[in-house]
Amino acid sequence: MNPPPPSLWWSDIATSTPRPALRGDLDVDVAIVGGGYTGLWTARALLRGDPRLRVAIVESRVCGFGASGRNGGWVSSIFPASADAVIARVGLETYTRQRLLLQDAVVALGDAARDENIECSYVRGGTVSFARSVPQEARARAYVDAAAAHGVAPADLRWLSADEVRELAWVAGARGAAYTPHCARIHPARLVRGLADAVERRGAVIYEGTAATRIVAATPTRRARVLTTHGEVRADYVVRATEGFTPSLARQRRRVVPLYSLMIATPPLSDAWWSEYGFATAPTFNDERHLLVYGQRTADNRLAFGGRGSPYHFGSTVEPRYDHDDAVFAQLTSSLRELFPTLDAEVTHRWGGPLAMPRDKFPSVVVDHERGLASAGGYTGDGVTMSFVAGQALADLIIAPDESTPYSSLPFVNAPTRRWEVEPLRWLGINTGIALATYADHHERRHGTQSRASTWLDRLMDA
Repeated sequence: MNPPPPSLWWSDIATSTPRPALRGDLDVDVAIVGGGYTGLWTARALLRGDPRLRVAIVESRVCGFGASGRNGGWVSSIFPASADAVIARVGLETYTRQRLLLQDAVVALGDAARDENIECSYVRGGTVSFARSVPQEARARAYVDAAAAHGVAPADLRWLSADEVRELAWVAGARGAAYTPHCARIHPARLVRGLADAVERRGAVIYEGTAATRIVAATPTRRARVLTTHGEVRADYVVRATEGFTPSLARQRRRVVPLYSLMIATPPLSDAWWSEYGFATAPTFNDERHLLVYGQRTADNRLAFGGRGSPYHFGSTVEPRYDHDDAVFAQLTSSLRELFPTLDAEVTHRWGGPLAMPRDKFPSVVVDHERGLASAGGYTGDGVTMSFVAGQALADLIIAPDESTPYSSLPFVNAPTRRWEVEPLRWLGINTGIALATYADHHERRHGTQSRASTWLDRLMDA
């Protein structure tokens, strides 16, 4: 069995002995493929709704091996698709209902962790999106203004002046920032491992080291099945919760693309050092560059910092060697020192892993009652809160399929999805987008003006 990846988060917890693998065939009410946030939140919601259910989770490595145990630790209300895209598809009223539910879910997730006695360093300090150049400020202000036009109150998102930024958190060159209170910092591996223990206490059975090779739909004479390397699991419902590893399953290669996001971390930094930059209330942070970066001040005073930039690998390939990219790690280190010029500590941890991006950036939650199949995912890196919401929606649809709940009636639930193009088109398109974002950021740093690459990037993203 593969060990957990060597991230800051995994190095900071005592890894328990892996749970036993499945031994032979099994009959349950609900089988869940994937022991990350989506699978575990779904199991918890199912057993809270009906404690009599027999729920089994099969996980190919250990719970939290994937993005759930490696991510940046943002419990954010961000929806992966833009507000304009959501409003164009479902209208302003439905968009607003979704936005408010996601904001509430940031708090609800923290409450759920506390109720399960999971200590995961949850602190709701919001998010600061710094603007460090004229083009970045223009984008940030336009984003805040557009949100206001959509009915978002200043209490939920507002512009901070340079002076206000210095009172909260500061990075070099900050001209101001967009700020939302609707985000919390967590230790992601502590959350996922604590959640696995919690669902076991509620009655779920977890089989680690048990790779699913195929999911088979139900027929009029046969229940849905999960075929694994250790036996067959039969169930009324099989839930696929495999996120960035989805393309490794049969017939799923074009469902989502696995994009790699990499992270670095520093050693604990002194209180004197932090006094220069703030972050006393632990807001998460990024800036308005095109190629996404994200960070947090950890509970033990480290900087944990990540970003995109790794190439998409032909054929939606996922391999452990892609978790490390020296060029991306070097760029992240350079960016971190640019943001925090007095940082003189060496990077102590480097890691990465795949996330799942759908063609239109809309996550999906699907339950097919006739075929006994269900799935959720496609969070494009915003999965900590989205997985909590998706798990609630899946449970509602399975337990009470004829009832409409705030979760099961969300606009991305049982909605049509678009598959990715065949190769080499998606390889060309995705890597062209990464190159355009990299060039646009380079141009802005060098010239202080927006480049044409920004316009081309926007067109490509909207295609």
